[in-house]
Amino acid sequence: MRIFEGFQKGVNLGGWLSQFDTYSNEHFDTFTVEDDIRKIAGYGFDHVRVPVDYIVLEDEDGNPKEEGFQYLENCRQWCCKYGLNMIIDLHECFGYSFDPLKKDDKAKFFYDEDLQERFLRLWDKIAARFKDYTDMVAFEPLNEVVLFEVADAWNALLKKYIERMRKIVPDAYLIIGGVCYNSVGTVHLINIPLDDHIVYNFHCYEPLIFTHQGAYWVDNMDLNFRIGYPRTLKEYQEASKDLSKDLAGAIFNEGISEIGPKFFEDIFAPAIAKATEDNIPLYCGEHGVIDLADRKDALRWLYDIHSAFHKYGIGSALWNYREKDFGFADDGNTELKEGLLKAL
Repeated sequence: MRIFEGFQKGVNLGGWLSQFDTYSNEHFDTFTVEDDIRKIAGYGFDHVRVPVDYIVLEDEDGNPKEEGFQYLENCRQWCCKYGLNMIIDLHECFGYSFDPLKKDDKAKFFYDEDLQERFLRLWDKIAARFKDYTDMVAFEPLNEVVLFEVADAWNALLKKYIERMRKIVPDAYLIIGGVCYNSVGTVHLINIPLDDHIVYNFHCYEPLIFTHQGAYWVDNMDLNFRIGYPRTLKEYQEASKDLSKDLAGAIFNEGISEIGPKFFEDIFAPAIAKATEDNIPLYCGEHGVIDLADRKDALRWLYDIHSAFHKYGIGSALWNYREKDFGFADDGNTELKEGLLKAL
C-alpha cells in the first residue's frame, strides 16, 4: 500500500475555524496562533488538519469573506515556516452538517443540485486561493457523511468534485472518505475516478463506548457512564446496548479479535485491501479519546491504534490539539502528551 508522504503523524486544529463557541475575531485571532504551530512542529508532528466551516469563508449568499480566507493563509504561512504540511477540511458546508446536535435533514444535501453547486463553487474558491501551494496543502471535501443510504449519491458528488478540483489543482492531494461518519468500514464503498493524488480517508473512535464515554452529544449516552480500556468485546457490547448500531460500531462485527492492536488490524482490513488494490494511500483523519476517560487507559488505546497505523503505513491526525473534550495539549495532560509523543 502506498504511503501518504508528509502526512503520517498529524493533529487536528478543531475548535478554531470550526465548532467554535463564539463567532468573533477575538476567538479566531487567539484560539490558534503561530506559537501553537511552532509547538506542534516541535512535538514531532508533520502536518495539521484544519477544520473550517463555510460561514468562516463565505456569507449567507455565498460571497467570499476575505478575513476567513486570511486565517487559512496565516496557518499555511506558519506551517511553511515550521516545516509542516496542512489539510484544509471543510467541516460544514451550506446545507449540510454532520453535527449530531443539529437535528436537521442529513440527506437533503446529497440530492439537491443547488446546494451541491454552492458547495462546488466554494471549493473552486478554496482551490484557487491555494493552487500554488499544493506541495504542502491537501484538500478534504467534507468532514463526515452521516447516512449509509447516501453512499451512491456521495460518490456521484465526489466525481463532480474531483473533476472541478482537477481543473484548478491537478496535482493536489484530495482526501476522500466514505459514509457512516466516515467509518473505516465504508471505505470499500468509495467509487470515484482515481489518480496518483487521491487518498482514502476514515475516522476511528472504536470502541465508541470507550472513546466517547459520558459524551453529552451522543444519543442515549449516560453522562455519568465510565469504562476502562482494554475490556472484553462482551463488556463493550453490553455497555453499548442502548446505542444505535451505527454508533456502537465494529464491536458487533463478526470475526474480529478481542480488544488490542489486532482488533484495529481486523477492522482496518477491508479498507487496507481496498487501498492496496487501488494503489491509493490510506489515512485516518481523526482518532482520539475523550478527556473523561482515565488517562492511562487513553494511552493504552493510543498505543494500540498507532501500532496498527505503523504496521500498515497509515497516516493519521489526532483529535484534538486543544479543547473540544479531546485536547491533548490542555493543562493537566502532561502524562498523556508525553505518552502520545512516544507512540508517534
